[in-house]
Amino acid sequence: MTAEPLASGNVNLTDVELDITGMTCSSCANRIERKLNKLPGVEATVNYATEKARVRAPEGADIEQFLEAVKAAGYSAVIPTPIIESPDSDAPATGDDRAQLLLRRLLISTALTVPVVLMSMIPALQFTNWQWLTLTLAAPVAVWGAWPFHRAAAINARHGAATMDTLISLGVLAAFGWSLYALFFGEAGKPGLTMTMTFFGTPHGGSSEIYLEVAAAVTVFILLGKYIEARASRESGAALRALLELGAKDAIVLRGSIEERIAVSSLIVGDRVVVRPGEKIASDGLVIEGNSAVDESMLTGESVPVEVGPDSRVTGATLNVGGRLVVEITRIGSDTELARLGRLVEDAQTGKADIQRLADRVSAIFVPVVLVLAVVAFVGWMIAGGPIELAFTSAVTTLVIACPCALGLATPTALLVGTGRGSQLGILISGPQVLEQTRAVDTIVLDKTGTVTTGEMRLSAIEVLEGENDELVLAWAAAVEAGSEHPVGRAVVAAAAQRGIELPAMSDFAAHAGSGVEATIDETVVLVGRASWLTTEQNQTVSDAALALVEKAEGAGSTAMVIAWDGQARGVLVVGDTVKATSADAIAEFIRLGLRPVLLTGDNAGAAASVASVVGITDVHAGITPQGKLDVIRQLQADGRVVAMVGDGVNDSAALAAADLGIAMGGGTDAAIAASDITVVSGDLLVVADAVRLAKRTLGIIRGNLFWAFAYNVAALPIAMLGLLNPLIAGAAMAFSSVFVVMNSLRLRRFKGSARTAATALTNVAPASAARARARE
Repeated sequence: MTAEPLASGNVNLTDVELDITGMTCSSCANRIERKLNKLPGVEATVNYATEKARVRAPEGADIEQFLEAVKAAGYSAVIPTPIIESPDSDAPATGDDRAQLLLRRLLISTALTVPVVLMSMIPALQFTNWQWLTLTLAAPVAVWGAWPFHRAAAINARHGAATMDTLISLGVLAAFGWSLYALFFGEAGKPGLTMTMTFFGTPHGGSSEIYLEVAAAVTVFILLGKYIEARASRESGAALRALLELGAKDAIVLRGSIEERIAVSSLIVGDRVVVRPGEKIASDGLVIEGNSAVDESMLTGESVPVEVGPDSRVTGATLNVGGRLVVEITRIGSDTELARLGRLVEDAQTGKADIQRLADRVSAIFVPVVLVLAVVAFVGWMIAGGPIELAFTSAVTTLVIACPCALGLATPTALLVGTGRGSQLGILISGPQVLEQTRAVDTIVLDKTGTVTTGEMRLSAIEVLEGENDELVLAWAAAVEAGSEHPVGRAVVAAAAQRGIELPAMSDFAAHAGSGVEATIDETVVLVGRASWLTTEQNQTVSDAALALVEKAEGAGSTAMVIAWDGQARGVLVVGDTVKATSADAIAEFIRLGLRPVLLTGDNAGAAASVASVVGITDVHAGITPQGKLDVIRQLQADGRVVAMVGDGVNDSAALAAADLGIAMGGGTDAAIAASDITVVSGDLLVVADAVRLAKRTLGIIRGNLFWAFAYNVAALPIAMLGLLNPLIAGAAMAFSSVFVVMNSLRLRRFKGSARTAATALTNVAPASAARARARE
């Protein structure tokens, strides 16, 4: 169960998740949904493909009443056991059980049906009294093989409902019942009966017609379709299961100086665990000892390991590929990042888009309409003077071919595969409605810092004055800044370290807040700071050439510091936020997708213009406050634009929530992620373009599925009612329509991300990580 309080006016609402068993088609899901929604204050959605119900009810509502409502509809419901709490469970998945049961029933039914069909089709095989052997073989298929459909139809009939199972059961029983009548009371039981099979119905027939091959073959075709559906549903949810199964199974906990191996489920907040090279980090925590590199590809899709050390935060299930770490556990179980990502993916798969709700409403009225049409076909042929065999064939064919299984599977299967593939690429879609929002987006608004740029200060240039050595200038500047905690100072020190420059010893460090720093090196006082501070307060001479360099850097939005000693400026250090390597490519991709990029930033106009020119954005808004960002979004919407907003900070939260589509960068704040519709885990802007492409591709697959499902039923019903189709062929066609929809949805598994990080697929991470772990043991 997932229970998360949600404010709605003065009422707190809670989301409750249920696992549903006993559903055999989307009509079952619709029936359960209607039953739950009749409860006071309840808003429920039931997904046939995932076999889950999401119930939103007032906080404190009795969960038992939800279980009873499902039971009253003729089905069963249980509160799911969180997989993340017991990663070492060996219990088989429900989807696997269902697929295995269907496979066993399918194989036995097929073995019995093949000789029935062959004898009915080929006169040469029809020996004396062959029809009684076909009855012996077909009876178990029509009764036991089709039992799931008969049982579901009976349960629904007892509750005054008709579903797709009703159509299947009636069709099989009608064909089998007519055959029994013809064999025992008609001419079909006499020796010498001869039959041939036709693909199309005929306007004539004798009183000796039997339909045992129809009853058996239709059952086999539909069982085959159901089995393929079950397997496909299992495969389409593989990304979520792979995600949840990536967690470590045990951990080495420090008890004083003693190391003890325990199950991850036994960890508590505050435990200190040892993570050796090649081992997975047991749960979210803080590094308190050691330095290493951590492979976070399962989380971000980024194949390059991240360096961590004391005070670095690490995520459970990521792989330690470097040195020994001691990690203090800060989050466990359902509070971990892995569990949160799992819930996001599952929420998206369980919900319904508006387009699916339309399909559900059509399915709800379709079955009763088909029952009426079958009766109309039978009565119509009888009134027209047609033989009873043709009237019967038309009615049975109408029942069999009209089952709208494909209609019920069109959206959830595509949604399962699309969101699963998104999680593999580090794209988390919060719900199915996001797909429809993405389709209409024509403008994408981008925050600058942390979204288009890295959000980290880096040394971009060293401009030395005449007669000075750039390596000496950087070495002395870094030595002085080594005592500073300011981001600008850290950027200078990092640049020196990257170049392998050895820093001289310094002493007498002093920081002047908002102005600069000073220290003594080789008995020389060295100052690094603003040009104005050096000239007015430190009596240093800053030449016109140095001032021109400072003005140029600040005009481009960078921070310029002057280094001076012995009364004279020696060089200018330019520090600024750097554009992400993929940002320019991402902007080009947005434009190719028909999206107009807009840059929003609280930085000055020079910094904004500099970044915009690098990445190719022409519409720039600088010096914008959080309220100003919200105003820009609303103004674009007032101008008729459908806006997507991409951001990562608390100051972006309001704009993300107000936008038609909010996209948060995964490295951003919790507030930004909570306000968004899509989260890009890696923080790579090019993956945002992948997210837009994936959402549009998924919606396109859904639309194609629905078109096929609607067109199939609309075209097939008149043909069946006119008696122009054999019921056996109708059963095969109906099963094929469902299989087609499922296979079409599975095409999304081949979606390719354009970002360099997309090469690492989630499904490949688990075995690869395990292999690395074994290699180091």
